[in-house]
Amino acid sequence: MSLTAEQKQELFSKYGKSNKDTGSAESQIALFSTRISALTEHLKQNRKDYSTQRALQLLVGKRRSLLKYLMKKDIERYRAIIKSLNIRR
Repeated sequence: MSLTAEQKQELFSKYGKSNKDTGSAESQIALFSTRISALTEHLKQNRKDYSTQRALQLLVGKRRSLLKYLMKKDIERYRAIIKSLNIRR
C-alpha cells in the first residue's frame, strides 16, 4: 500500500512544522512508521514475501537511526514523537 500525496501532506502537517516540511526528523519518522505498519499488515497475510520482509527491516533500521539522532540532538522532541506515535522503546 503506497501513501497518496494527500496522506503524506497530512502527516507532514501534523508532525512537521508545516505541510511542506518533509525533511524534519519527526516527519520522516512518522512517514516511516505508517509505512512500517502497512508492511506489517501485509506480512501477516503473506508470510513468505521475503522482499517485503527485507524492505520492512530496512525501514525499521532507518527509523531507528533517525530516533537515535533525535535522542542525541533534542531529548524533548524525541519523547514527544515517541509518545504521539506510540512507539515502544
